[in-house]
Amino acid sequence: MTAAGAVRRRGRALVPLIVPAALVAAWWFASAASTSPYFPPLSRILTTFADNWLGDRVVSDVLPSLGRMLAGFCAAVVVGVGLGALLGRLPLLAHALNPVLQFGRALPATALVPVSIAVLGIGDVPKILLIAFVTVFPVMLNTIDGVRNIDPVLEDVTRSYRLTRRQRLWHVQLPAAAPQVVAGIRIALSVAFVMMIVSELIAATNGIGFVTLIAQQSFRVPLMWSGMILLGILGVAVNVLFAMVERRLLRWYAHAPEE
Repeated sequence: MTAAGAVRRRGRALVPLIVPAALVAAWWFASAASTSPYFPPLSRILTTFADNWLGDRVVSDVLPSLGRMLAGFCAAVVVGVGLGALLGRLPLLAHALNPVLQFGRALPATALVPVSIAVLGIGDVPKILLIAFVTVFPVMLNTIDGVRNIDPVLEDVTRSYRLTRRQRLWHVQLPAAAPQVVAGIRIALSVAFVMMIVSELIAATNGIGFVTLIAQQSFRVPLMWSGMILLGILGVAVNVLFAMVERRLLRWYAHAPEE
């Protein structure tokens, strides 16, 4: 790569940072002289952020939140891909279960929190199960569609080579359905992040959502705003990490020739 090409590449990498930097600068100067208790200066919010979220709260609140989210998300991926592959290959069973699946998907996620507390109680396990239940549907339904929409010619080739059902599933069907499966997983990850916060707003003892809610109720406004900033940073970081994994998993798809 030439020097000019390297400069252009660095310039393109910096372009997405222009608008966020401008917004932060505008927020900084617009709030510098603020005396409102509800909109403190950004400098004070950032100081509170450093004092709380870069210290002991990382272990006591941030890691438990992320741990619950990842546990529920991973459980949803395993169950969703497994059931989706099964139902995708058994259309009659999928048709019989479709009303139940549509009913479960249509349930409002936030409305399930009180039900989860009443049935399962409080603690980490109910929160993990709730996150898993809500996030399993995007993965499962996308997997069903992906497995069903495999090219019939590809199916004929697997039969001509006399591959076993297990070989067809692992080496042909799931890889062919991978783009749709990964799209469902991306949606599920966003839902899991939201449910991580929602599940901590009621009957919780730790977590980012719990701290942010307590800060609002106790009128610790800078801590509340710092919690919102942390959630935004974590959301962007989780999305960037998943995009890196997605590019690696689907690198063959991204470079596939177009028809």
